[in-house]
Amino acid sequence: MSVHRIMGIETEYGISVPGHPTMNAMVTSSQIVNAYAYLIAEAHFGTLNSGKARWDYDEESPLRDARGYDMSRAEADPSQLTDEDLGLANVILGNGARLYVDHAHPEYSSPEVTNPRDAVLWDRAGVSVMNMAAKAAAATPGGQQILLYKNNTDNKGASYGTHENYLMRRATPFAEIVRHLTPFFITRQVFTGAGRLGVGQDGRLSRYQLSQRADFFEVEVGLETTLKRPIINTRDEPHADPEKYRRLHVIVGDANLSDTATYLKMGTTSIVLSMIEDGFLDGFDVMPTEPVAEMHRVSHDVTLKHLMNLADGRQLTAIDVQRAFLEQAWAYCDSRWGSQYDEQTKDVLAKWGAHLDALDTDPMSVADTVDWVAKLQLLEGYVKRDGLEWSDPRLALVDLQYSDIRPEKGLAAKLEQRGRLVRMFDDAAVEEARTEPPADTRAYFRGQCMSRFPEAIAAASWDSVVFDLPDRDTLLRVPTVEPTRGTKDHVGHLFDEATDAGGLIDALTAD
Repeated sequence: MSVHRIMGIETEYGISVPGHPTMNAMVTSSQIVNAYAYLIAEAHFGTLNSGKARWDYDEESPLRDARGYDMSRAEADPSQLTDEDLGLANVILGNGARLYVDHAHPEYSSPEVTNPRDAVLWDRAGVSVMNMAAKAAAATPGGQQILLYKNNTDNKGASYGTHENYLMRRATPFAEIVRHLTPFFITRQVFTGAGRLGVGQDGRLSRYQLSQRADFFEVEVGLETTLKRPIINTRDEPHADPEKYRRLHVIVGDANLSDTATYLKMGTTSIVLSMIEDGFLDGFDVMPTEPVAEMHRVSHDVTLKHLMNLADGRQLTAIDVQRAFLEQAWAYCDSRWGSQYDEQTKDVLAKWGAHLDALDTDPMSVADTVDWVAKLQLLEGYVKRDGLEWSDPRLALVDLQYSDIRPEKGLAAKLEQRGRLVRMFDDAAVEEARTEPPADTRAYFRGQCMSRFPEAIAAASWDSVVFDLPDRDTLLRVPTVEPTRGTKDHVGHLFDEATDAGGLIDALTAD
């Protein structure tokens, strides 16, 4: 399968209100989501009427564990009960994404895509959505400025996630996923880390590290996502046919501002998953003796020279381990397809190798593609120019400002504008992705339903759309359990021909 598979990214955004440090984050996050809902409603109805569509929780099972059991609701932390409708702001977007309040943060969950390049594009669309929402919230009567950050910690002990999702074959033994992804996740920080000034969960030590998330992981394997965070998350909630698929829920990743970092994060992980699915890594073992501790140590070492102790007695750096995975990936692709595999897979492999070589010889040479390097270069510039100590609070502000999503204020955005941070998509492409769904997954059906017939949609989720038609006595659920169905090729002609939701349902039934 190479880099091509169903995947997506969920991003919780940091949030603050200048001058109001004790603001209620849940209320403020709701203002963000509702403001965008009103923008959509105005576009469709010409009024501030957010419509009636709700998120459909009926098919969700957040306490199902891939190790073969269900956690009881009594022993679950309340943060794990994501199948409960708490009445918080929740919007299904015309591009197939979900925008909602996840505890104390506004979250954008991208639509399902089929490749890492599209994952980058619809993730960037989420930044555009959040920017528009923040401006709209500030413009409402009595509104106030709300700042949003694409980061992962407030440096006061709290962390919020950027979760990746990959659909896998159900038949793949979960033990093999743990065995190979654990060392891969520990070491991919060298090119996926977003950079953080502060060590420890509260960031008390004024040192720089590769990852914003690493210090918040405490166990190797587990079901939790907000406490006792595991390197490998075992939530078994496929949002698809459970007989065929497992959705791998990855919680170790950072919120990247660099397109290239996101591209490599999604692309390299997808290739490793393909190798695991096909049994290609049988006999390959680079597991550290202390996985959780090594995840911290790798992140804390900006020289990239830290030697991990492996279970087989070897000592390797994170770059060494990544090179071992890359060598396996080249061999895997050559054995499966010779020289005929797709261009995006070749590109991911080439960029993976080039970044490892550059990081090994001159990390600053990838300041235009790797977030932690770009941020470190900025911080070192301030240290040298102004003679600052690393504990100076002005540097903490630079760290935070890097992730500010406002194009006129965010430092990552300014680097892009100056050509110092590589951008994969222009504004026109991002704007199209903000309003249009991917054409090659079921997100197309969901997004088109929301855009064309919002007044007829009672609810929706990843694996269904529920219609409320005036001439029907009951709600009508259209299942979308196969992510590669409901694409533009499959149903585009039905939308072209239907004048209303009832006509679409009739056409689907006939088709």
